[in-house]
Amino acid sequence: MNFIQKISDKKEDNFIHLQFQKFSRGVFKNRAVINAKKSKNFYTINTGPEFANEIVRVVAEKLGDRKTNVTGAIISTSDLKGKIDFKEIKQFQGVKRYLIDTSLSGKEIINLLDEFPKIFFALTFDADENNTLKIKPKAQKSGKPGKGDEEPKADFCKLKTDDPLIGEDFVFEKKDFKKAEIKHDFIIEKIVVPETDEKDFAKIRETAKRKGKILRHSIIDEVKTTKEFEFEA
Repeated sequence: MNFIQKISDKKEDNFIHLQFQKFSRGVFKNRAVINAKKSKNFYTINTGPEFANEIVRVVAEKLGDRKTNVTGAIISTSDLKGKIDFKEIKQFQGVKRYLIDTSLSGKEIINLLDEFPKIFFALTFDADENNTLKIKPKAQKSGKPGKGDEEPKADFCKLKTDDPLIGEDFVFEKKDFKKAEIKHDFIIEKIVVPETDEKDFAKIRETAKRKGKILRHSIIDEVKTTKEFEFEA
């Protein structure tokens, strides 16, 4: 279940909190874009970068204990030497891109996701011929209010799957859809700071929650709708 679906179902977890941790107060338009198509029982789902880690986990779960070749980049400000098998490191303004081309099992990928929940995993690999994933090997842009108003492109992640549960997770308005275009506006109305004796502002910022709402704009089989979800994460 991706973070938008969780919010619509009023569920909470640490991933949703991490997803909004970088946001200040403001209106952030055209986020978490989705273009999805269904042909017979096969789904092609293109998304923005916000869904990357969740999609990596979904495909890794399908891979399980089997191994496959994994390429792409792991993006972090931390030193991951000794933690991952990488072929090259590229760095810009303190952000490191660990480029990888190695054999990993689904379980090993999931272990990395669990160990480093704050890190961005831009990985490309297949679970099998019916479940394939391609993600651009670069960092997602940290947008600012008013900077994402241009029409978004859902071209960062590309997932092909025959799993209807995955398709229905991204397009939960209509199970038997043919084509869907979806984008979201994140409206952060308040930063909720917990009561604490902590003096480190960075740590306080990490634990603070964002409160507001999400507007989900969708065109599904030529039918336009807008839904609103309140959230605190």
